[in-house]
Amino acid sequence: MATMVAVAKHAGLPFDAILTAELAHIYKPAPAVYQLAVDYLGCRPDEIMMVACHKYDLAAARAFGMRTAFVARPLEFGPDVRPDIAREDWFDIYAEDFVALAEALGA
Repeated sequence: MATMVAVAKHAGLPFDAILTAELAHIYKPAPAVYQLAVDYLGCRPDEIMMVACHKYDLAAARAFGMRTAFVARPLEFGPDVRPDIAREDWFDIYAEDFVALAEALGA
């Protein structure tokens, strides 16, 4: 959690909140992690969008009722590994990068 806050501050990212699985004392894809966002943000699951590069994470968020945005990270594990970055029908948004995600969200 402290690392995520430091990264956001250093980058000048204007987040309203940073939530991590650390607060739930369990790891994704446990439903308690997604419930944490509902509880802390005071929103319904369908008002929250999980943005991730891991399909298992997005599948769990979708099963919880959240919207999903996949942002590809083709070099996440280095140049010799090819992670699954294929588009899926069930993503609400598929984006090649965060600029594309912002554009898809109308920013």
